[in-house]
Amino acid sequence: MADSLLTRPWVSPTPLWEAPITEVLQARAGGQLSGPWKLLLLGDGSPTRHLQLLTGEPMTIELIAMGPEPEPTGSGGDPEAPRGRPAEVAELALPLLRRQVWLRCNGQALAWAESWWNQAEAEEHLRDRQRPIWLSLTSGRVELFREVDGLARVNAEWLEKGFAAKGPFWSRHYRFFRQGRELTVIREVFSPALERWLGPSQHDADLHKVS
Repeated sequence: MADSLLTRPWVSPTPLWEAPITEVLQARAGGQLSGPWKLLLLGDGSPTRHLQLLTGEPMTIELIAMGPEPEPTGSGGDPEAPRGRPAEVAELALPLLRRQVWLRCNGQALAWAESWWNQAEAEEHLRDRQRPIWLSLTSGRVELFREVDGLARVNAEWLEKGFAAKGPFWSRHYRFFRQGRELTVIREVFSPALERWLGPSQHDADLHKVS
């Protein structure tokens, strides 16, 4: 994959609020979310497929960046290693690669995602860089397990520009497992434009509690 590596990934968006991991794992997080948004953020289904079902239109993947992930300075690694990445990334075997994409419908960005991989796993599973990860991993009809590990509100100037909306934005991260082995860690951020199909993301009384 070395010949096909793209530019270095962007700095991850800054978490402004995060749900306790115990509440996420026990399905008690997201009490301020409306039902449809709770299903999208904390359910174990494919977001690409969900977005296509909601819009009735095919989703396209725009690859932003894919490149080696430096290791944190604290372990003797690269001082430019990204901060704020999910703790679960540490469970992946080194060396790591990070991939970032926009998920678009008719040109409109409805979600942004980044994923971390062991470089050998990326070589095996990301041969078609424009294909959704879910389709790449299930192309052989092999069973996968998805575990949602995090719920957060995040923001970044480039996210506001890409979504053409003011942040912060709802985000989640999860892992894929195959036969008990961790394959990848994925973080997704969703555009408020999805309220067109899902309705408001929060109950009226909770609109300002985690913004």
